[in-house]
Amino acid sequence: MQPASKYLPADERRAVTVEAVIELAAQQNPSEITTAAIAKHMSVTQGSLFRHFANKDAILESVMSWVAKRLMARVDKAMQGQTTALAALQATFMTHIQFISEHPGVPRLLFSELQRKENTAAKKLVTTLLSQYQQRLEQTLELGKQEREFYAQLDVEAAALLFIGNIQGLVVQSILLGSNRTIKQAAADSFVLYQRAIEAR
Repeated sequence: MQPASKYLPADERRAVTVEAVIELAAQQNPSEITTAAIAKHMSVTQGSLFRHFANKDAILESVMSWVAKRLMARVDKAMQGQTTALAALQATFMTHIQFISEHPGVPRLLFSELQRKENTAAKKLVTTLLSQYQQRLEQTLELGKQEREFYAQLDVEAAALLFIGNIQGLVVQSILLGSNRTIKQAAADSFVLYQRAIEAR
């Protein structure tokens, strides 16, 4: 990351801080990221961070807000203009994988927040994101049932959870391997299996 200017406007400073946290999360356990580490990564003092954020939790809240807005915007865009429910699901799946490839620290941050016992603002944002994502998937799956793309007895809630679980599994695999290089091909293969599980019989 390039050294940040000491005189960035407030909004830019917050955006650069979010970027720094995501970059750090790709390199280490998110729970171990300190405000000192964030400041060092940005080449600024901790004091300059605290002029824009009350504490580390406030920083994480901004990070999760950034993730939620951008991921859901990409999901909505991917679904728009598709001629079939299956095409919408496939576009969403690959769009999500692309987002992860661009920001490998994001899933680590999401997992880390969900594991926290405290019901922080950041954790609430993550659970809201997952709920909204699942809702969009269920709506698309239900449409596919109505259009007879998917089999009539398909449990849309279970199918939505399986969709999300497939992505989470690919993320875990990439973390274990320490690389995102093969995640796109693995995602394409995984979606083929998912498609076969939900298609009309």
